[in-house]
Amino acid sequence: RYMAIVHPFQPRLSAPSTKAVIAGIWLVALALASPQCFYSTITVDQGATKCVVAWPNDNGGKMLLLYHLVVFVLIYFLPLLVMFMAYSVIGLTLWKRAVPRQQAHGANLRHLQAKKKFVKAMVLVVLTFAICWLPYHLYFILGSFQKDIYYHKFIQQVYLALFWLAMSSTMYNPIIYCCLNHRFRSGFRLAFRCCPWVTPTEEDRLELTHTASLSRRVNRCHTKETLFMTADMTHSEATNGQVGSPQDGEPAVP
Repeated sequence: RYMAIVHPFQPRLSAPSTKAVIAGIWLVALALASPQCFYSTITVDQGATKCVVAWPNDNGGKMLLLYHLVVFVLIYFLPLLVMFMAYSVIGLTLWKRAVPRQQAHGANLRHLQAKKKFVKAMVLVVLTFAICWLPYHLYFILGSFQKDIYYHKFIQQVYLALFWLAMSSTMYNPIIYCCLNHRFRSGFRLAFRCCPWVTPTEEDRLELTHTASLSRRVNRCHTKETLFMTADMTHSEATNGQVGSPQDGEPAVP
């Protein structure tokens, strides 16, 4: 979203770059999960079989606390910071864009309303991520300080509730977009048109057709711009090769 709105004409990631980014994400995820894989062990406590992580030479639970703090920073704090900064720049970019003068009468109000809805959606998405994931991380960080909480009667139910709350964070994003964006509503109606209670209208089809057409026009403009830049660079290199500085031992051209 950041690149599409703030830098719409910059080249997108190439296929090798995209694969490298995906591979990097998987490597970080595997590195974060590997300690639990290596140090997990099965124990029997009061007739109950449990899988626990036994850290080697963990004096006072420092290794456990350090691990949970690293996980907290890498998969909660940094993503939250990146989302906040990216959405802030997106919001400022959209807010500065003015409506063309030939459409400035009735379009100004619609443009302002669309901006407000977009800002609301961004704020809700960031808050949803923060609220859903914070209790999950606090559960493990607090457990690193005071392991007695893991022996409370209903701690398993508490953990499952926090786990499901964290995993459900992305589930709310489509609901937020559907409530605040008419294009998403049109897309949902067309996607679920097989349901008997969902009836897409012609306006929904036109809305999505217009969006797809606009996206193709932007891509064509970017392709033309890239071709023009390549042709200009090729012409410049050819010109420099013909009228460049003289080589050693050659007379200068007057």
